[in-house]
Amino acid sequence: MNLRLVTRFLLAIIIGVTVVSCMDESEPYVPPTKAEEAAMLEVYLDTLANRGLDIDTTAMGVYYITDSIGNGIFPQQGDTCVVKYTGSFMDGTIFDSTWDDTWEFVLGYVGENGEGTIAGWTDGVSVIDEGGSAFLIIPSELGYGETGAGNIPPNTTIVFSVEMVEIKPLN
Repeated sequence: MNLRLVTRFLLAIIIGVTVVSCMDESEPYVPPTKAEEAAMLEVYLDTLANRGLDIDTTAMGVYYITDSIGNGIFPQQGDTCVVKYTGSFMDGTIFDSTWDDTWEFVLGYVGENGEGTIAGWTDGVSVIDEGGSAFLIIPSELGYGETGAGNIPPNTTIVFSVEMVEIKPLN
């Protein structure tokens, strides 16, 4: 694993834990409103920027920090992407990870029943070239929205540390 990526990911976790430690733990968790999520995201991005991290934004609205540049070959719709990733919340709580293995998916695939990846994932991963890595910050409107999914609450920004291991072209 890239030491620089690990360092940045740990920095983000520390920032998230600091924010969460200021919260009153005696009250039950209530998912944020859309406005609260926007305010938390603004603080999170400001904190990262103040730490000297260069944050870019895709046209769709996914924030990303390029950790390492690969070979310059970027995935196209229909390509199979082989990645390693860790998904977390802004407070650093990890909800999913494939660092011990890899995960393959077809970029842009949406099945008959709507299965496929979230819009923010597809958009964010498309800026990572083969062999490269990045940190993706996906606002809820590009993730799981106002309903959430599984262990991801409604109106929750999700953060991914992603390494593009391989791109298998469609053609």
